[in-house]
Amino acid sequence: MSGGYRRIPIWPRSLRSRLFLILFAGLGLAYGLSFGILFAERYMSAKAVMLGTLESDLATSIAVIDRLPADERPAWVDRLSRGNYRLVLGPGMPGVSEVSGRGAEIAKRIEEAAGHKYQLRVESIPGDGKRLQAHLTLSDGAPLTIDVTPRGVMPLADWLPYVFAAQMVLLVMCTWFAVRQAIRPLDTLAAAAEALDPSSNALPMSESGPVEVAHAARAFNAMTARIAHYLEERVQILAAISHDLQTPITRMRLRADLADDSPEKDKLVSDLREIERLVQDGIAYARSSHSNGEKTSRIDLASFIDSIAYDYQDTGKMVSVLGIVEGTAVTKPHALRRILTNFIDNALKFAGSAEIAVERRQQGKVIVTILDRGPGIPDDMLSMAMQPFFRVETSRNRDTGGTGLGLAIAHQLAGTISGSVRLYNRQDGGLAAEVSFC
Repeated sequence: MSGGYRRIPIWPRSLRSRLFLILFAGLGLAYGLSFGILFAERYMSAKAVMLGTLESDLATSIAVIDRLPADERPAWVDRLSRGNYRLVLGPGMPGVSEVSGRGAEIAKRIEEAAGHKYQLRVESIPGDGKRLQAHLTLSDGAPLTIDVTPRGVMPLADWLPYVFAAQMVLLVMCTWFAVRQAIRPLDTLAAAAEALDPSSNALPMSESGPVEVAHAARAFNAMTARIAHYLEERVQILAAISHDLQTPITRMRLRADLADDSPEKDKLVSDLREIERLVQDGIAYARSSHSNGEKTSRIDLASFIDSIAYDYQDTGKMVSVLGIVEGTAVTKPHALRRILTNFIDNALKFAGSAEIAVERRQQGKVIVTILDRGPGIPDDMLSMAMQPFFRVETSRNRDTGGTGLGLAIAHQLAGTISGSVRLYNRQDGGLAAEVSFC
C-alpha cells in the first residue's frame, strides 16, 4: 500500500487459533448474556420486593405515628424506622423538587403509602447522592419528615468474582480441549502426508476415532495404496521393456560383429553399448525400487569400507578412506555396497578420485560420505539430481557416459535399508554424497 502503510493482520492465520477464538468468543458471549439476563431478572425482582416492602412498611409507620400522642412520638420514631428510611419529627432539610428516574419511582411509592391522605412534598437532597426527603403534615398539624436513603437492591457476595474467574478458566480449558480434539487429526494427517513414501513399507494411518476422522484416514490409506500401485506398475513396465530390449540388442551386436570393419561399424557398436548400458541401468533401477529380499546382518564397518576401497584400488582407481573407521552396523550389505559404489563411480567420472568418510553419531546413526573435487552440481539442481534419467548437461554430458540413473538407484536403495541420501556442494569445491542409516 502507498505511504509505507502495512495492514496489521487481526484475524489469526492458523486454524487452531481461529477455532479457539470463535469458540471462546461465542461461549463467552453466551455466558455473559446468560449472566446479564440473570442479573437483570434478579435486579428487577429485588427492586420490586424493595419498593413493595417500602410502601407497606412506610404506610404502617405513618399511621402509627399519626395516632400516637405528640409526647410519645419521639420514643417510637426509631422503632418505626427501617434500613432504607428514617422518620424525623420536624421539617427536615431543605431540598429541590426535581426528582427523576429511580427517585421519582420511590416518590410515587411514598405517596401511595401515605394514601393521599396527607399533603406530601418529595425533594432530593443536593450533593447527597440519591437521598430523598418526603415532607408531610400529620392530622394534628405536626410536621413529619421521611428521610429515604435507597440502598443497593442486589448486593454482590465477596466470593462471586472468584467464582466468575474460575468459570472463565474452565471455559478456556474446555475450549482448548475441544480445539485440540478437532485439530489433532489434521496434524496427524499432515504429518502422514509429509512422510508419504509409497516405495517404503510404512504403517498405514490409524482408522480409529470419530466417524469423520476414520473416513479421512481410510481415504488417505486408499490414496497411498493407489499411488504405490501406480508406481509399481510404472517400474514393472520399465523393467519389462528393459528386459525385452536385451534380446534385440544382443542380435544387433552379433550382426554388427559379423559386419566388415569400418568407421560406421565402430560407431554402431558404440551406440549399441550405450543402449545396452541404458537397458541394464533401467533394470537395476526397477529392481532397486523394491526390496530384493536381502536380510539385514551385522557388519564390521572398517572391513566393509576397506574392501570397497581396495576393490577400486586394485583396478587402478584413486579411492581412499579418510580417518579411522570403527564399530559395527546392522544393515543390508549388498544394498549399501551398491549405494556406495554408485556414489564412487559418479565421483570417479567427474573428479577422477574419491574419498570415503565414515561418521558415527548418537543413537547408533552411521553416515558414510563420498567426497570428490569435481565440478559439483548447481545448488538449484541438487534436489532434481535424484530423479531418474536426470542429467546436468553443463558438466555431465554424453562424453562422460552414464544414463542418469545412478543417483536415482542409490536413492531407491536407501529406502530398503531405512536410510536416506543427501547431496551437497563442498565449501572448497567438489561434491559430497552421503548415505545415513541406523
